[in-house]
Amino acid sequence: MSTDSISHFFSPQKIVVVGASRREGSLGQIIIKNLLAGGVAAANLSAVNPKYDKVLDTPCFSTVAGLPAVPDLAVIVSPAKTIPNLIGELGIKGTKSVIVISAGFSEGGSQQGGQLEAEMLSEAQKYSMRIIGPNCLGVLSPINGLNASFSHLMPPKGKIGVISQSGAMLTSIIDWACGRGIGFSHLVSLGDMSDVGFPEMLDFMSADPNTNAILIYMESIHNARRFISAARAASRTKPVVVLKVGRSPEGRKAAASHTGALAGSDDVYEAAFNRCGLLRVDGMRELFYAAASLTAIKPVKADKLAILTNGGGMGVLATDALIAEGGTLATLSAETLQKLDEKLPASWSQGNPVDIIGDAGPDRYSEALKIVQADKGVDAVLVLNCPTAVASSLEAAEAISTVAKKSDQCLLASWVGSATAEKSRSLFAERGIPSYATPEAAVNSFMHLVRYKRNQDILMETPPALTADLAFDSDKAWGIVAKVISEGREWLNELEAKAVLDAYGIPTVKTHLAKSPEEASAFAEALGFPVVLKLFSPDILHKSDVRGVALNLRSSEAVQQAALDIEQTVREMRPDARIEGFTVQKMVSSKGTHELILGVLNDQTFGPILLFGQGGTAVEILDDKALALPPLNLKLAKDMVSRTKVYQLLKGYRDQEAIDMDALLLTLIKLSQMVVDLDHLAELDINPLLVSKEGVIVLDARIKASIKKTAGADQLAIHPYPQKYEELVRLKSGQTFKIRPVRPEDEPALIENFEKMTQEEIRFRFFHIVKKMDHLMAARFTQIDYDREMALVVTDPGNDPEWNLYAVVRLIRDPSGNGAEFSLIVNHIVGGQGLGSLLMRRIISYAKAQGIEEIYGEVLAENSVMISLCKRVGFSVHKKLNDPGVVGVSLKLSA
Repeated sequence: MSTDSISHFFSPQKIVVVGASRREGSLGQIIIKNLLAGGVAAANLSAVNPKYDKVLDTPCFSTVAGLPAVPDLAVIVSPAKTIPNLIGELGIKGTKSVIVISAGFSEGGSQQGGQLEAEMLSEAQKYSMRIIGPNCLGVLSPINGLNASFSHLMPPKGKIGVISQSGAMLTSIIDWACGRGIGFSHLVSLGDMSDVGFPEMLDFMSADPNTNAILIYMESIHNARRFISAARAASRTKPVVVLKVGRSPEGRKAAASHTGALAGSDDVYEAAFNRCGLLRVDGMRELFYAAASLTAIKPVKADKLAILTNGGGMGVLATDALIAEGGTLATLSAETLQKLDEKLPASWSQGNPVDIIGDAGPDRYSEALKIVQADKGVDAVLVLNCPTAVASSLEAAEAISTVAKKSDQCLLASWVGSATAEKSRSLFAERGIPSYATPEAAVNSFMHLVRYKRNQDILMETPPALTADLAFDSDKAWGIVAKVISEGREWLNELEAKAVLDAYGIPTVKTHLAKSPEEASAFAEALGFPVVLKLFSPDILHKSDVRGVALNLRSSEAVQQAALDIEQTVREMRPDARIEGFTVQKMVSSKGTHELILGVLNDQTFGPILLFGQGGTAVEILDDKALALPPLNLKLAKDMVSRTKVYQLLKGYRDQEAIDMDALLLTLIKLSQMVVDLDHLAELDINPLLVSKEGVIVLDARIKASIKKTAGADQLAIHPYPQKYEELVRLKSGQTFKIRPVRPEDEPALIENFEKMTQEEIRFRFFHIVKKMDHLMAARFTQIDYDREMALVVTDPGNDPEWNLYAVVRLIRDPSGNGAEFSLIVNHIVGGQGLGSLLMRRIISYAKAQGIEEIYGEVLAENSVMISLCKRVGFSVHKKLNDPGVVGVSLKLSA
């Protein structure tokens, strides 16, 4: 992707409209009008249509080749059948950015339309051209005076960026916002997303200094991995709010496993948004309230809200809305209550909500707000006003805005009513104080702030390091799966499934296969009673559906009779099913235990998904589950478990002891690693997983294999830890170090290494003195997206959680993906051993394998050691004219 080709969609110098028309009301005329009205100079605009020499005084040419200058941006409104050739002509001309307004491609599902789209993209790729559309509204950039669309309105300038799949939704957003004075930086209608989609637009808007928040209207995602990569990067820099339509359960597909039945497609999108740190909303009004809140309101530290009102009923209404949305009503301190007592009438509410009585004037509002804001237990204040005949609502608004100006605390206002509230709302808008028509809307916006803060905290939280050294036998597991596939089967039998789990260290109850009731009885005698007897059939997945499970059998006779009963029942209910025997296992006591379900499913959009929830035979009825995208670490596993209702039970209650939570979380991590390793794993059910204070044990499991690759690192929506880059190196000094990719768990070690470095080492790396590496800075360096960057660290050998971290080489891809910027830092403690050269060679090798064409960087001119190192590994060095204190270094890899 060319950076210029994306930026030219929003700030082009030269623009051409291909298919421009003089016909009143035609798209070709409307777009010319909008471009001129938006602020594009006539000299920078041209048209192509063989019928005309001018369109609205804009020069019109018969062909693209006849254009006097190379257009930065082309907007095409010609018939679909003409567009592949036009794309080729524009490519020859040198145009790199094209908006295709026209419909008639794959959106209709027609074979001819799909072929035209393929031809269009083929032509575009020849010239490294990017296309927005087809079948789209176009692009608007109020900040740049650009309206390359057929929108009926040009919105004012603002700090909100909008990315929409639907043109109709985008015009509705524009109309709604214009009526409320809400402005935008950029708005784009992606249409059918044949080329440019959410990832490119998120990258552009997250880097754009004129955009403070990003709104997304989404119907579907075409490339989950690229979307999640871009969304995770964007949400670390600014709020990203998503309105995703299609929540209904009709989108679910029938599935053979409990996991498939539990996980609807919308649940998977929700899990993806959570992982990315995005804020999801339910409707257009909520979308804008969220955007307005996140861009205009001062940030909140937590969720404790104080409510200040002149009407008790409105305060109660706001309180109910707050509690319903999961917020917290702040508890006012004794000092605050005393100060309010001194300033307010005796009949005030004596608590939160602070009802200052209906006759409250501006002074009472002002004094009460100052006192409440000073309370350390208050994170934000919602001020309400109901119109009365004895006090001016406008004067109260003036007083509130004056106090707010002097405070850095989050403040929201809701002046209820219409006729008397408009002037107050206008005043709040002028003063930059967000106001809402109803208390519920104000609370909803506050909770968006709270949820965004929580999302960011989760996104930046440092995961604890694993204390257990996890070892997996992936070869054994793959051997079992491969055998099943070679035999033409999909589902592993119970013994095979448990053997796969055993290869990943997931405890299973010892199970024997008996071919007859008599053999089952013998196994039971050897195991000791009581035992469990289960049907063993390749044709029946859910044994309980055919009464194929007998529990708590306490004698040989009971085992034989249960086997005969199961056999007879299956013959009656499923005469087509093959009965290959019975499994016998020790009856595990359920005292003090909980039944859980763990699962893996393959989502059409996001690939492998993990499921956790309350298990047992009533799992679908309970519907208590959480989904997550692999890979997991301890923090993500804990977050997944905590999103279920059963989590409260697992922590212990009354006389029930808490379970071994570490064992459960490790089991989820092991399952996550299984998904990374086994690329033919299609579906998995562990139900039930029995958990207690003693640990975990699998009682039953089902695994489905696939001939096609449905799991594995390449199928995941998030790039897993690239273990293949781990290596042990022995230096000439005799010391052995481990080189490996950085992990989020490395944050403490990174900070400790930073504290051991000299000021000169720090200045050479950052170009200025950084006195302290805080959590946010360290998280940014350790919580990386392996699709976008790589950081190789040098540590002590082994897996001791108290490892040292001595050196880091980092490579960050630029937006085009063709180049990457490097950085290197080596602690003087290990200096002089050749680690710097070794790391540079490793990162160059990595870059070549990734198809990167050039590595570049900047070095302080006085850093002679680094400059010398760069020369040794093949970099060219050149002076930077705009900064004599810095030199540029680069290495071409394409040759």
